Amino acid sequence: MSDVGFGSHDHTACMSGALDAAENVCQTRGLRLTKGRRRVLEILLMEHRAMGAYDILDVMALEGYAAQPPVVYRALDFLVSHGFAHKIQKLNAYLACTHPCGDHAPIFLICHACGTVAETSMPMKASLGAAAKQLGFTIETTVVEAEGLCPACSGETPS
Repeated sequence: MSDVGFGSHDHTACMSGALDAAENVCQTRGLRLTKGRRRVLEILLMEHRAMGAYDILDVMALEGYAAQPPVVYRALDFLVSHGFAHKIQKLNAYLACTHPCGDHAPIFLICHACGTVAETSMPMKASLGAAAKQLGFTIETTVVEAEGLCPACSGETPS
């Protein structure tokens, strides 16, 4: 078991499940999960933390890939646009999606002490959707980022 977000999980099963889900979605939608896109997703899954494009480039360089920033940015754009990763605006970084097969409105909890980011979701889109509907607005995407202290940094145990 290793940590992801603020809890523990089976990291090997998590990685293989997310990669399988990405491959299945790509096959179903007629998308190409190229070698470069797959490697960027693998790095995000392996690290289980928000990473900037240059952090990903550093990992790839250590592995002998001669990737340039545009290659990584294009891979990240693909992963984000198809729901395999999320961009954390506050950190200008990317995080592998923990629900790659679902249509969800993610909420990111960012610890300002250690930088850990946890993804969760709430039925917030429904209530936000009702408020938007009253104004004639159609929501296409929703992203919520909350900053605070994780259980490890605050000394609290999750309930």
